[in-house]
Amino acid sequence: QVQLVESGGGLVQAGDSLRLSCAASGRTFSSISMGWFRQAPGKEREFVATISWSGGSTYYADSIKGRFTITRDNAKNTVYLQMNSLKPEDTAVYYCAASSAGAYALKYKSEYWGQGTQVIVSS
Repeated sequence: QVQLVESGGGLVQAGDSLRLSCAASGRTFSSISMGWFRQAPGKEREFVATISWSGGSTYYADSIKGRFTITRDNAKNTVYLQMNSLKPEDTAVYYCAASSAGAYALKYKSEYWGQGTQVIVSS
């Protein structure tokens, strides 16, 4: 069992930056992939970014490519999402995800989920 806890969400203005963190606990000994999804009001949850256990492979949604960066620190069992140049359309609840499968597969299916952290971008 793996537990995921997100933090770092909040209310910001368009153009600002925000960094989300997700700390994993429990069974973190295996080489798990981690990532981020988001869900805006009235919309389904969508893939944002994923990263392999080594950090060597990353995947990004086209909508955020060039603005968001996913990284991980395995010593801290933590994954980060650095969000720059935020837009109102980035407003959503952001969920941390993890899986024993690879980062590519995690784009489509997650084994573990965090509780979510809310990001609101005003204009």
